[in-house]
Amino acid sequence: MFRCAACGAFNRVREPRPSGNPECGRCHRALDLSGAPQEVDGEGLDRAVLGSPVPILLDLWAPWCAPCRAAAPILDAVGRAQAGRLLVLKLNTEQNPRSASALGVQGIPTFVVFQGGREVARRSGVMPKPELERWVAGATSAQGGAGVTA
Repeated sequence: MFRCAACGAFNRVREPRPSGNPECGRCHRALDLSGAPQEVDGEGLDRAVLGSPVPILLDLWAPWCAPCRAAAPILDAVGRAQAGRLLVLKLNTEQNPRSASALGVQGIPTFVVFQGGREVARRSGVMPKPELERWVAGATSAQGGAGVTA
């Protein structure tokens, strides 16, 4: 399942993936199937959390935060490895302070896993890729879902 970065719609893409670049069923723009993290604002985050058929890993970050910048390539690698099974979203806390406050964020980077429309796990601080993958897999499988493969 892939989220259209342009309109936020979720799109099912069959396996094996078709040749060429599939389009969003709603806005007809090209879908990014890479699994790379997508920037969201507060409204986009709310819609994604409520509508996502796959678990979401949210990165709450800010451009001035060195640990946040160090976590970026790790999140990118995890998102790409789990493309279609996990959605990685990034919320800039500087640009979206109300959303960060509503989520009770006290420090960054903070990572939140959402599944089935609700928060299922939260952790702050940079983690190595294998640890982040284990944490996300544990959080999603503990919820009775199919989980995310590590």
